[in-house]
Amino acid sequence: MILVDTQILLWALSDDPRLTPRMRDLLQDNDLRFLSAVSIWEIEIKRAVGKLWVDGDIVDIATRTGFTALAITWDHAAEAGRLPPHHADPFDRLLIAQGRLEKLPILTADESFAAYDVALA
Repeated sequence: MILVDTQILLWALSDDPRLTPRMRDLLQDNDLRFLSAVSIWEIEIKRAVGKLWVDGDIVDIATRTGFTALAITWDHAAEAGRLPPHHADPFDRLLIAQGRLEKLPILTADESFAAYDVALA
């Protein structure tokens, strides 16, 4: 089981060369790959302001490619707000909180995640 960071999802969908063989293996070898609702939110916000282009409906794409939705709970929101300020990105802070509370290792390329007490894949 892994929780996939938004960036990794986008790299996987576009066959980006920054997606390492190890990352590809982790995506393929995990039967349960979670994608947070915060990633869908982040993608749609960036799409709406012209910072990101994704071909198609991201919810449909995530479903078709075998991701399991991870909803955002009040506990996730509270945990994200209590995290130390190592990382200012609210999307990433919520993802870190979800990984911590749900005991899910996060597959990310963002080195700042390591500053938190969260398992990384």
